[in-house]
Amino acid sequence: MNATTTRGALLAALACVLVGGSFTANSLLGDYPYAGGQFLRYGLAFLLLVPFAGPGAAARLRGLGARRWLRLALLAAVGMVGFNLAVLAAERTAEPAVPGVLVGCAPVVVAVLVPLLEGRRPQRAVLYGASFVAVGAFTVQGWGRADAAGLAFSVCALAGEVGFAVLAVPVLRPLGPRLLATVVCGIAAAESALAGVVLDGAGWLRRPDAVEAGSLLWQAAVVTVVGFVCWYMGMQRIGAERATLFSGLIPVAAACTAPLVGTGSYGAAQAVGSALVCAGVAAGSGALPRLVRRGRPGPVGQRPGERSLERL
Repeated sequence: MNATTTRGALLAALACVLVGGSFTANSLLGDYPYAGGQFLRYGLAFLLLVPFAGPGAAARLRGLGARRWLRLALLAAVGMVGFNLAVLAAERTAEPAVPGVLVGCAPVVVAVLVPLLEGRRPQRAVLYGASFVAVGAFTVQGWGRADAAGLAFSVCALAGEVGFAVLAVPVLRPLGPRLLATVVCGIAAAESALAGVVLDGAGWLRRPDAVEAGSLLWQAAVVTVVGFVCWYMGMQRIGAERATLFSGLIPVAAACTAPLVGTGSYGAAQAVGSALVCAGVAAGSGALPRLVRRGRPGPVGQRPGERSLERL
């Protein structure tokens, strides 16, 4: 791995560890209206990101066109608001491990889907790595009870996780990581407010107590602002397929942090699953050079031999 891919891998890993830790923070928001919490999270993140959107942000946004704006709206609706709604709905009739295991299959889906959309064959090393990651995520979380509705919403959560990566690919290059994160947070805040009014009526938003406020602040400032920017910076450097491999670290981080608030334990199964995830990430991301074929594509939108464009 060269300096660019190493840095991209570290950024993607940091983003996914932060997201995994946010599951622990979610456990402190059990009584807070869902849509209202998402509105506060993404709205605050948007306000924090605006000053760092980068020079020429207005001109880049004006040049997007209607099709790319629609893609951004879908990215926020499917990969952010819809994903969280699907997880919440799944956990009403299924144990949390069920959506977690299906979401853990996202690296396999992305490893196949992104190359096909770009007219090329999937990379064998990435597929092998993604398979290890999926098995490791299953081992960390196990499998729980679920009915048909729980499974259906878990599949929707998987679609949301895949959409969060795939839908971002065509808009990452023209916007850059920071502006992309800013825009999708703003759109997600508006979509969350709309969902709250439709689903919860007048009770969709209330003043959070001290614990809820702390959890929402952590999710907005750390998980969303830092995590999203790091995620898109990592994706820009190593591509969507390899970046999504690191989503296997989400259940690992959740399992490691759950004991801190008394919502879970870390035992032998979690240790074995964590090792499988790490092995899959190492193999698929290029940390094990012998498993990586020569001539693999560079960062998003980069042709072979072209220098990396990092618009930060």
